[in-house]
Amino acid sequence: MPGSQDFASDPRNENVLIYLDGALVPRAEARVSIFDAGFVLGDGIWEGIRLHKNALLFEEAHLDRLYEGARAIQLPLTSRDELKAALRETVAANGMETGVHIRLMITRGVKRAPNQDPRNALGQPTVVIVAEYKEPNPEIVAKGLAVATSAIRCTPANMFDMRLNSHSRLNLIRALLDVIPMGADEALMLDPHGFASSCNATNFFFVRDGEACTSTGEYCFNGITRANVIALCHANNIRVRLADFTLDDVHAAEEAFVTGTFGGVTPVRQIDGHPLRVPGEMTVRLRELYAQLKDDHARQSGGA
Repeated sequence: MPGSQDFASDPRNENVLIYLDGALVPRAEARVSIFDAGFVLGDGIWEGIRLHKNALLFEEAHLDRLYEGARAIQLPLTSRDELKAALRETVAANGMETGVHIRLMITRGVKRAPNQDPRNALGQPTVVIVAEYKEPNPEIVAKGLAVATSAIRCTPANMFDMRLNSHSRLNLIRALLDVIPMGADEALMLDPHGFASSCNATNFFFVRDGEACTSTGEYCFNGITRANVIALCHANNIRVRLADFTLDDVHAAEEAFVTGTFGGVTPVRQIDGHPLRVPGEMTVRLRELYAQLKDDHARQSGGA
């Protein structure tokens, strides 16, 4: 079974042009230095953005998060207008209109030597934009994900801030590696106090007694899709509760789903071997509401 980030293969991606420090280069020629801080240390930030019906969905929110991350790691960025222009230049050069996932990556750039000190960077961040035709694997949507609880915990902001879209993802990769032998597609991670917090690549919701439940947000990703789903619940009289939930609470769920920029709202079929309703009534409703939100946003942004 594929993971939450698995996608349907598209041959058009073999010929996409990659934005690399102001130039558009063929995929096979898109390379950065081995002395780049992103390669040496994972010292950088990124955003994932969907192109839907000629609109960059929730672009302002994504750029807000990007610039917040840059401030947190004291990484100087080019202007917001220049980044917007670069995003549009990339999709236009590839003739893209919809069904596209964009990865905007910015690192501290080339360093004088492969060491940790950020003061050894030569002063020019590396900016890469990869735009690819990517839609979620339909098998995921039809069958749902298997989720298992990992021994790897989420961390507070004063350790490794889960709300920072950092290139350093080893703790999240370790969480996924921990549960793959259990037959899981995604890892459920607990916070330092043992409450259900986040999955390794997505935000986690479960449904019980007609209520959508999710973590307080203190230890999970600062998810834009998560925030949109919570807002959709409020706007459509769907009960939603942000709180500290135990694994016993989670195991008593009737249905569950995860959220993320790539997959939107993705159903979960089991948690730690406990079977769930797929498709769940609330999951289906929120998938439909989120699809409508994307279309509305595209229209309001001047897309199709």
